[in-house]
Amino acid sequence: MPKKKSSQITARSGRFTDGPAAEANAFTNSVKFDTRLAHHDIAGSIAHARMLHHVGLLKEKEMAGIVAGLEGIGADISRGKFKWRAELEDVHMNIEAELTRRVPAGAKLHTGRSRNDQVALDTRMWLREEICELANEIHDLQLALVELGENNLKVLIPGYTHLQRAQPVFLAHHLLAYVEMFERDYERLLDCLVRVNVCPLGSGAIAGTTLPLDREYVACELGFVDAHDKPMVTQNSMDAVADRDFVVEFCSVAALLAVHQSRLCEDLVLWSSSEFGYITIGDAFTTGSSLMPQKKNPDICELTRGKTGRVIGNLVSLLTTLKGLPLTYNSDLQEDKERLFDTVDTVRATVPILAAMLRDTAVNTKACAAAVNDPSLLATDLVDWLVLEGMPFRKAHHVVGKLIALAEAKKKRLNQLTPAQLKQVDKNLTKDALKVFDLKTAMANRTTIGSPGKIELKRRLAYWHKFLRH
Repeated sequence: MPKKKSSQITARSGRFTDGPAAEANAFTNSVKFDTRLAHHDIAGSIAHARMLHHVGLLKEKEMAGIVAGLEGIGADISRGKFKWRAELEDVHMNIEAELTRRVPAGAKLHTGRSRNDQVALDTRMWLREEICELANEIHDLQLALVELGENNLKVLIPGYTHLQRAQPVFLAHHLLAYVEMFERDYERLLDCLVRVNVCPLGSGAIAGTTLPLDREYVACELGFVDAHDKPMVTQNSMDAVADRDFVVEFCSVAALLAVHQSRLCEDLVLWSSSEFGYITIGDAFTTGSSLMPQKKNPDICELTRGKTGRVIGNLVSLLTTLKGLPLTYNSDLQEDKERLFDTVDTVRATVPILAAMLRDTAVNTKACAAAVNDPSLLATDLVDWLVLEGMPFRKAHHVVGKLIALAEAKKKRLNQLTPAQLKQVDKNLTKDALKVFDLKTAMANRTTIGSPGKIELKRRLAYWHKFLRH
């Protein structure tokens, strides 16, 4: 036999003769995840009530009662005393129903608005705050990288291409590469914020309203203004309620941020291994093995790397949800919340923990020095030396390649070849060529903008030190 339907009246109008089936309500209600929008819903409702009074649709006493009632509900929610009712479908109806129970004039609050523009407003307000917090956390992660570099200013390591030793770089220069990446994430985040910070309230369900609403009044009340305090409101009612571009854009920025974190973590995992041994991550940010007592695992790095997949997955899920939706609002859009919330929760967890872990990471200078003490890392410097002696680059590259082959055949390091052996390869390889294999000289000669030379490194460290502590 079919289950008995609920008689609870929710947002369903007089159009319906019966309440929704219990299982239908359980499937469609969003109270289980959208209650985190509660305080923004209340703030938006207070601004809406003030606007209704401003345009003459609410009496002052009614507006005051509604504001007081909403503030009381907000206080109850903060104290954990508010009872959420799943049969009321969502955060909006829960708050409105309780307001109407406490304040009869609360029945007028929904004048001129729909849950369609209401949820768009709440999501924008919530995301706006999260973006600002995340931006600060990104800068702190950058600062942790700068501090690690500053504390190990003289440390050199091999730089890698194809995970093969390539050329020497300062450890700090390697770390600053991630600082640059995260700054681009920071800038993208603030650029995204511009499009998040637009007020959709007043768009109604699809076609606005015939009531004399003042949308710009609400925008100013809620801080939806530009740098010149000009109110920012959506310009098309259909787009306003159907748009989730701002969610997708944020999740795209977050996905790239997660990818950058993952790449950093991959380096840190390699560097902390016995095979590299460049760094030691503090005990507080590593784990052991249930079987092997010697193990010290970089779980923070691995989990951060692993969580990147879910952030990317959330972005793909959102795009897939949106790709086939006609205008305007469709219930499919309810699926944006969990994807957005999970992305925010994930990146706001990984960014701070990485910063804390980096501040508890030590550099093993002896291991780094041993690894960089490889003359083959300066093979390209020898090519450059031949170029400065007048040899065409392609020929110089060929000559040094032959020299490396000779060294391998003789089982010698490049800087151990004799002047006679150098001459055997090419007459232009004089004994002065061996001076190339001095690391201090090699790093001092790297003076172009963006290079890992000592002067350029100090310049960029000073820049980031000042910029991030400003």
